[in-house]
Amino acid sequence: MIELFRNPNYDFIGKRKWAYIISIAFTLISLGTLAVRGGLRYDLDFTGGTLIQVRFEQVPTVAKIRASLATIQLGESIIQEFGDNREYIIRLPLVEAVGSEEISRRVQGALGAGPSLGKFEIRRVEFVGPQVGRELQLQAVYLVLAGLVWIAIYLAFRFDLRGGVAAVVAVCHDVIVCLGALSLTNREFSLPVLAALLTIIGYSVNDTIVAYDRLRENRGRSAPKGRTFAQQINDAVNQTLSRTIVTSLTTFFSAAVLLFFGGKTLEDFAFVLFVGVITGTYSTTYVAAALVVDWTNHVEGRLRRGKKAVAKA
Repeated sequence: MIELFRNPNYDFIGKRKWAYIISIAFTLISLGTLAVRGGLRYDLDFTGGTLIQVRFEQVPTVAKIRASLATIQLGESIIQEFGDNREYIIRLPLVEAVGSEEISRRVQGALGAGPSLGKFEIRRVEFVGPQVGRELQLQAVYLVLAGLVWIAIYLAFRFDLRGGVAAVVAVCHDVIVCLGALSLTNREFSLPVLAALLTIIGYSVNDTIVAYDRLRENRGRSAPKGRTFAQQINDAVNQTLSRTIVTSLTTFFSAAVLLFFGGKTLEDFAFVLFVGVITGTYSTTYVAAALVVDWTNHVEGRLRRGKKAVAKA
């Protein structure tokens, strides 16, 4: 393994109170953004409707496209540039008793009727029914919740209950911050974004497991004398620091390349990975490890007070 640091001894755990403040602030900002915006903007896969990708020969304006679509009265459409200023995505709401082929035909006729738009090409038409959209929303929620439950169970058996609970809290922190970033930048929640979130959940937990494993190894070899539990956790984080930085930077740069050069299709997926790698690396130390330390200190403090009370009695 590449060693970026030679015997690092940074006091990560000692700064955990400041980290709590930062984590709570980002979590509240994310939840506040979601509340103000009325939740996430869901992609067509989750809401149902029709998506049409159109490429024009001339550069059109959104106002001209919207004016042409108004003539067919299929409801309020969402029109967005798609990578190129000549290419657009048109999202139309669900219309009862009107199939995708009919909608496509009407849209093509409306766009062709406006001479100012010039020639164009329909590149893609997608239709999702209301039932499918609702089922996908529910499945997305169940999938994330099931992942969190199994992570907690696995870590509780492999390490202890505190480690499992702390890891799940850290993962929830990462997911909330990623969703807040999506809402703040007005991006859509789509199936690729869900895949990115599940990737970040696994990434964050993997980092946490590596640190827990090193702690268990250190305590198993020979329990360090005179070292508090907080210091032992700090030692484990420092000893795995090179591995964490190398892994994080590799993933971070890959996500950055996809975000800035991967095209519009991969942009939202890469954005979640980009944000998630940062918050996942941070939460391993400053959420999961910090919570385990404070929980352990609280339990040990209660035990000491109990023993003193018994001794006095």
